[in-house]
Amino acid sequence: MNLKPGVEINIVKAEPVEGYRIWLTFSDQYKTLVDFAPVLERSMNPQTRQFLDEQLFRSFRLEWGNLVWGDYEMCFPIADLYEGLEAERCISAVAEESVHYGEVGKEF
Repeated sequence: MNLKPGVEINIVKAEPVEGYRIWLTFSDQYKTLVDFAPVLERSMNPQTRQFLDEQLFRSFRLEWGNLVWGDYEMCFPIADLYEGLEAERCISAVAEESVHYGEVGKEF
């Protein structure tokens, strides 16, 4: 489902299911099942990859209508969650600096 431009939306309920999937209910009562596995598995960012630990993944919370993990180590634009989390698009949003992680330990 596409979010209409200018419409403000919040997440009002988040229910974990098996694996890395969460049922999300939005303020307009739209519900969707989001699978975070592709984003977690493809990310090179250690702050994102830590949530491959299912117990840690399930420690999310709703804060001001946003789905948040830890101290904002991982969160997503609400519109992306509403419209459907696409791993390729969201990896860059979650881990913009991931290209630098491949260079750890190199001297410049």
